[in-house]
Amino acid sequence: MTSTGSTPKRYDDACGTAHGLELVGDRWALLVLRELMLGPRRFSQLRSDLPGISANVLTQRLGELEARGLLVKRKLAPPASVQVYELTPWGYEAEEIVQVLGRWAARSPMHDATLPISGVSILLSFRTMIDRTLARDMDLRVGFRFGEDEYVAHVADGAIDIARGDAGAGDIVLAGDPAGLAAAIYGDVPLDDLAAAGLLTLTGPREAFAAFNAMFTLPPKAPMPRPR
Repeated sequence: MTSTGSTPKRYDDACGTAHGLELVGDRWALLVLRELMLGPRRFSQLRSDLPGISANVLTQRLGELEARGLLVKRKLAPPASVQVYELTPWGYEAEEIVQVLGRWAARSPMHDATLPISGVSILLSFRTMIDRTLARDMDLRVGFRFGEDEYVAHVADGAIDIARGDAGAGDIVLAGDPAGLAAAIYGDVPLDDLAAAGLLTLTGPREAFAAFNAMFTLPPKAPMPRPR
């Protein structure tokens, strides 16, 4: 890719997959899009939740994605008056790519689920991994609080909707570290153990959390071919 971000590397291939890689195939590009899927964010927030990226590379990726029509840069109205990055309507359509790739890659025997994970990433995984049959007869609001970031998920009619909002509006509230939430949901680590470690706390009835927890499972691992 060029350093200006205006002209992506070309594969000289008319396939939409090839052009898709021209748009988001650079390292970090798709993860930057992922971090914007639940709404606009500041540069510092993106940098914090993508700890492996340098400021220079993040600046370059944001410029490239803006030049390709996937995000826009704007300033929030007073009193905030800070610059944020926000996906365009077409940029938000990339969530399906993130979901399919994530579900497929989670089957890899080499996937390490114990690595750090961002708040947006774990919440998007719920939209990817939800068992819609179990969610069909449910009506539950779950608040999530990760430091200053708050979200509310509404599970109803076989679907889950997640948006920024007052976590206290949930029937239950899960507060702490995104990795702690991942350990509770996908690793079945007891809530008491996570609370003792300072990773996650639950406010509200445990039976409601148990019902929420039951809706999410990782797909089975793909078999590794046997050496011949």
